[in-house]
This record gives sequence, C-alpha cells and structure tokens, in this order.
Amino acid sequence: MPKTVDRVQTGVRLERRLLKVMKGVAELRDVSLGDLIEGVMLHAFEGKAPFGPETLERIAQLREVYGLDLTAADSHRLTEGSDDR
Repeated sequence: MPKTVDRVQTGVRLERRLLKVMKGVAELRDVSLGDLIEGVMLHAFEGKAPFGPETLERIAQLREVYGLDLTAADSHRLTEGSDDR
C-alpha cells in the first residue's frame, strides 16, 4: 500500500556528468529524478544496493557516453572547477 509523503522543492548542485547519468537512469526506470534520488537514498540508508546487474550494466554504458569517470572514492574530494565550457 502506498505511503503518503510531504515533498518539498529544493535546489541542489550536482556534478554535470553525474546529473546526466542520473537523468538517464531515471528515464530507463520511467521515474522522475526526484523519485530516483529518494529510492537510491532509502536503499543506501538500509545498506542495500538500489540497482540489479542489468541496470548496473546500463549505468556503465551511460557513464561511458557522458564521460563520468568519478567513483565513490572521489565523493569527498571534489572541488569546484571553472564555469568555462
């Protein structure tokens, strides 16, 4: 049975390539970006993996397409770069 929640609008800054991959995964799963983030975080809070092997394979493809070379090891070492594109 669905649970009722109280959602709020928020503004977050994300690494550009990471966001592109996240949007791709949301599209693959036919969910909104917000729903994807909620699902991933709820899984993480319980120490569970949010994606199965097939989805991880597709994520690897998206990472390649968008040049996302960041890993979990980089998560606490990111700094802002130039806005020049």
